[in-house]
Amino acid sequence: MMEKFEALKLLLEAPKKIIITTHHKPDADALGSSLAWCRFLNKKGHQAKVIAPSDYPRFLNWMTGNSDVLVFNDTTKQQATDLTNAADLIFCLDFNSLSRINDYGEIVKNARGIKIMIDHHLQPDDFADFQIWDTAAAATAILIFKLIKALQSQQLIDVCIAECLYAGIMTDTGSFKHPNTNQEVHEIVAQLMQIGINTSRIHKQIFDNNSEEKLKFLGFALSEKLVVLKQYHTAYFVINHKELERYNSQTGDTEGLVNYALSLEGIVMACLIIERSDAVKLSFRSKENFSVNQFARDNFEGGGHRNAAGGKSDLNLKDTETKFLEALPHYENELLINYKIEQTTC
Repeated sequence: MMEKFEALKLLLEAPKKIIITTHHKPDADALGSSLAWCRFLNKKGHQAKVIAPSDYPRFLNWMTGNSDVLVFNDTTKQQATDLTNAADLIFCLDFNSLSRINDYGEIVKNARGIKIMIDHHLQPDDFADFQIWDTAAAATAILIFKLIKALQSQQLIDVCIAECLYAGIMTDTGSFKHPNTNQEVHEIVAQLMQIGINTSRIHKQIFDNNSEEKLKFLGFALSEKLVVLKQYHTAYFVINHKELERYNSQTGDTEGLVNYALSLEGIVMACLIIERSDAVKLSFRSKENFSVNQFARDNFEGGGHRNAAGGKSDLNLKDTETKFLEALPHYENELLINYKIEQTTC
């Protein structure tokens, strides 16, 4: 890893035009890492800008630099194309396949700039000129912090940068409860806290900014849409487009819903199947060693982490649910084994 940091250090010795992008529907790690890296690069004398391939949740708008993000859409496509084509360096943060940035992916692919992937997801595609890739990292924000430190520029991490990095680490570790919360996570968070961030405020900005419609939707989903399959230690939701419209669902309003299914006693895998305008999207979560990354790759053109992954389906909503249910018997034994592991005590 250090040799890659050294190579990047050489690239950043002289001022560059830089574009930073992240995955479709950015979460706190994706956006926080991008905004932190952008602010750092601008402080180093570069011309850096974040281009998001889609909109993102309102509860992330508090992050410093949010107002300067260019959201890629039909209106901004030409501007985004021109900026990307002019860039010397293109940083791809928190994703490892150009398919994760949708239509913007072809623009990035054809751009002349050197492409650098910084990511922690499994099984990356070979699209970048070089990678800073570590699946052991709890968050891409961890990699950005280590990169800044490797560049011997830790003194440039101000409160604004530290807040963005903390938000990414906090959310990708499930508020420090997921198995990826290791010693390194706590040590880096301690260093960010020394800079002066208000961790309670960051938590409230992300988790305590719910709209009335979002809470009503959550109640509806839990009371009427939750399906529990005890035989397979699996629980899931299926949400259609009309149900989203009924509760005026906005980007980010379904985030975290799948975790309620996973929180049930005896559940090893949880899934959210949701009807979007472009395709049916799936979100998976799991406990212990059951790999939803592999499940998503095997069945729904997806991937991610062992215990958190996503996928998509070109089938309609009902047929996607049927495909999901038909896949479960092939994993029954593995789900049972991991259920037994979860029940094991010291």
